[in-house]
Amino acid sequence: MTATVHPAVERADLLIDLKRYDEARELLARRLAEDPDDVRAWVKLARSHLGDDKDGPKALEATERALALDSEDIGALVMHAHALRAAGRFLETEGVLREVIRLAPENWYGYALLAHWLWRIRAIRSGQANGGQVRREDQDAALREAGELAQEAIRLGPEEVFAYEVAWLIADMAGNRTVADQLDEAILRLDPQHEQALARRTKKVATAPGVKAAEAATLYADALAAAPDSAPMRSGLDDASYRLLRGIRWPALLCLALAGVGIDLFATEGETQRELPLPLGQRLWDLVPMAVVWVLGALLRYRRLRAGVQVNLRSLLRRRTWPRVVLAQAAWAMVCALLITQIPWTGRTVPQVLFWAGLLATVATMWFDRGKDG
Repeated sequence: MTATVHPAVERADLLIDLKRYDEARELLARRLAEDPDDVRAWVKLARSHLGDDKDGPKALEATERALALDSEDIGALVMHAHALRAAGRFLETEGVLREVIRLAPENWYGYALLAHWLWRIRAIRSGQANGGQVRREDQDAALREAGELAQEAIRLGPEEVFAYEVAWLIADMAGNRTVADQLDEAILRLDPQHEQALARRTKKVATAPGVKAAEAATLYADALAAAPDSAPMRSGLDDASYRLLRGIRWPALLCLALAGVGIDLFATEGETQRELPLPLGQRLWDLVPMAVVWVLGALLRYRRLRAGVQVNLRSLLRRRTWPRVVLAQAAWAMVCALLITQIPWTGRTVPQVLFWAGLLATVATMWFDRGKDG
């Protein structure tokens, strides 16, 4: 039996890390032809079978060969548990992992992996025993036991991220948000770029009451700088960007209201309406407050946004329908406002039609599209 890891096995392990599974298997096959008693080679062969095609039966055969050579090899037992799961014999993994813990009580991974799988195993067994229904008391008991195992894994491996990930999942399943949030913070202390924990923390902060769309978008943009491939955070940035775009209709509606006031569109009791048509100077002056509204209400806010948020706003307009609808509504309201103020109307009937056309076309969907994701 090989006492040390052969260089060929080490190279095969690196090839597996690089996902070059076929090359690794060829190398391991040559090594096992030379020494069929190499336990590590059998274990790595099983790992290669689990890597690309999830071939549980072949992986199981390899781990059985390894365990026949050394029934107390921890690496072989752990890989055997993975092979059993891939081969559809998930329930048998509990006994194997408990044997790992018995043989290596200081090995954190055995506790973490058993905690990760135990509550699922117990749920399956409870369902089998109760006509397909998982009893709540069985699930709660399984989560408590799994939680204790996860805490032991953390005690033994305080720097191991996987132990905290397992503990977070158990706390989340148990509905314990306080503990889950604490575990997210612990994960991020160990791995500041941890994609899932970063996404969860960012979402929690960005969706808190009182957080404005610009703040939420900035939070997501900052988080994406650390984990650029995170789909949940990209979705969160899109949602926050869409909220920003929804707000662009308010300056347009304010301009529409200013246009109505500028032309005295609606009669007020006790006041005399302006004589139409308005002089050119007055019509041009009506553009000034509109320009101020857009500079203060939209342009300056846009310039203050992070570059990543600005890019995403433009991207969102290309990719999704509702942002284009929102932009079109704002543009239509502005067109109506400009038509009302810049054409020398001699009567107020047509301007009133334009006012209501601009207002209703925009307001009609402002509540409806609140829940849209863009």
